[in-house]
Amino acid sequence: MATFSWPVRVYYEDTDASRVVYHAAYVKYFEPARTGWLRAQGSSQHALHDELGVVFTVANIEVDFLRPARLDDELEIGVAVEQARRASLTFAQVLHRKGEDNAPLARARVRVGCVDFQNFRPCPLPEAFMDHLKKTGGGPA
Repeated sequence: MATFSWPVRVYYEDTDASRVVYHAAYVKYFEPARTGWLRAQGSSQHALHDELGVVFTVANIEVDFLRPARLDDELEIGVAVEQARRASLTFAQVLHRKGEDNAPLARARVRVGCVDFQNFRPCPLPEAFMDHLKKTGGGPA
């Protein structure tokens, strides 16, 4: 499974009174990491919409909080496609402190559905997109 890495810095706005990252901020961190992964595949949200008429929407997200991230931490988020189905992708995402032992601070499993932009109904992932993932190793192992 090919993994993409996305850097994040913890800012004051992401923390609670104890300067520990507030739980909802983790979801905010995971989102741009998936968008960065998409760009690394040579695509973008705009291209999927404008050229293929589809968009991805989060259908399910599960987050396990393992250890606290703190104010000013430099973090990295690994992104990998765990599963590709007819109309969805499931991502495995792992957040850890940069330069440490790579022990995970949080793990997420995120299923995004492919929907037709006009009616927001599920539709198959575009063949060209899936072919590209297979060719570049961006898809599941």
